[in-house]
Amino acid sequence: MAHVGLVGIGVMGREFALNLAENGHTVSLLDRDIEKSREVVTAGSALDGELIACADESTFVNGMAAPRSILALVPSGGPLDAVIESLTPLLDEGDLIADLGNSYYKETERRVLACEAAGLQFLGMGISGGAEGARHGPSIMAGGSPDSWARIKGPLRDAAAKFEGEPCCDWFGPGGAGHFIKMLHNGIEYADMQMIAEAYGIMRDGWGMDAPAIGDVFASWMEGPLNSYLVEIAAEVARASDPETNKPMLDMILDRAGQKGTGRWSVIEALHLGAPASMMQAAVEARNISADLEGRRDSALLFGAAPEGKFVAQGKDQDSGQEAGLRQLESAMIAAKVCAYTQGFEVLRRASEAFDWSLDLAAIARVWRAGCIIRSVLLDDISDAFEEDATRKLSHAPKFTDLLRNNVDGLKTVVAQSVGGGLETPALYAALSYHNASRTQHSTANMIQGLRDRFGAHRFERVDAHGELVNGPWHER
Repeated sequence: MAHVGLVGIGVMGREFALNLAENGHTVSLLDRDIEKSREVVTAGSALDGELIACADESTFVNGMAAPRSILALVPSGGPLDAVIESLTPLLDEGDLIADLGNSYYKETERRVLACEAAGLQFLGMGISGGAEGARHGPSIMAGGSPDSWARIKGPLRDAAAKFEGEPCCDWFGPGGAGHFIKMLHNGIEYADMQMIAEAYGIMRDGWGMDAPAIGDVFASWMEGPLNSYLVEIAAEVARASDPETNKPMLDMILDRAGQKGTGRWSVIEALHLGAPASMMQAAVEARNISADLEGRRDSALLFGAAPEGKFVAQGKDQDSGQEAGLRQLESAMIAAKVCAYTQGFEVLRRASEAFDWSLDLAAIARVWRAGCIIRSVLLDDISDAFEEDATRKLSHAPKFTDLLRNNVDGLKTVVAQSVGGGLETPALYAALSYHNASRTQHSTANMIQGLRDRFGAHRFERVDAHGELVNGPWHER
């Protein structure tokens, strides 16, 4: 009998099935195309576990030991609901369905309630790492009932990525908590990718560097705080050659970015929670603008294109040129990365408070240390920072305060020169604006409150009478 069932033998499903089998598990496979299941069975024939191709739902369900645990790796929305609907009549009370797709957390909460009403258990699990992670060890973030998690955590911890022997796989709270965390992971990922793209643009359009040279810069950043999976693969992407033209592969890729919605969801939820997420928002907006390729081309004809090869940087030590500029750019990226992580974890903190999830921020950082797309050398330090004090902002932890203080001048310089040179740096600009706003003791919000009271009698607090709401003199006329 199978230990676990897996529905959906697409790219991710195939790789995760092989991962489970490699870790000694017997897995029943179900897909609309049974040939996909059979191909995976053949591919995994030499592994320690066993893969079983099932021709239909009945064979699939009856081939698992009760109580059953079923993993679904199908597209979120209608396809997932169709799977649940088709399997529910065949399942027994207490059987478990776990969704490993990128589902919206509120939809996960709806499915938890619907399955529990039918006597079933349901888990929503974020899984990160792409196809490579699914095969060799992803990061897994689960949400649902503790009993459900206890049922399935063994195989998942076996298959998860390991950081110094510790599985990057954990349960974080009820309902949609797991999918909310995965959503914010993707929001941070959006910001991180946008910053990398902006650094690439500064080097390409500002200094006229070719793609392989830019790849060398990214590779050099792996020696310091920017060491991360995304910077590592940015170096690989920049250095690659197109086999058809022998030109840099980057130069052959159309500059129109896609997205699947998780970044947008992150921004929307941050707004609902009243948490700053300006870097994620900048990244989402940049992708939206990139999609309007014809509109950008028309605007370039009307207003002129951004300059290329005219970006000049000067270092504090009086040297000038590209070498000093690259040092400033690395500093800018470090400072901005601290801001991005600070914003992301603040959204998670607000969600934990609003939804009564009691999220463990240190544990979230731990499961992101390996396997996931945003894995970074900084995540171990982030985990330590929240273990020491989970109530403070990340940027207020000594390690990250120092990183920000020591590198923010580079961020100021790069943003100022990019804006002056007409280069597109919305995420870096958002990082600097966030940093400036968050350390402003006397903001301009008093003017906003005055205006709100003047046109809408919304009232305001006086600086000499804290907590008391009053109207201004303009209402006495």
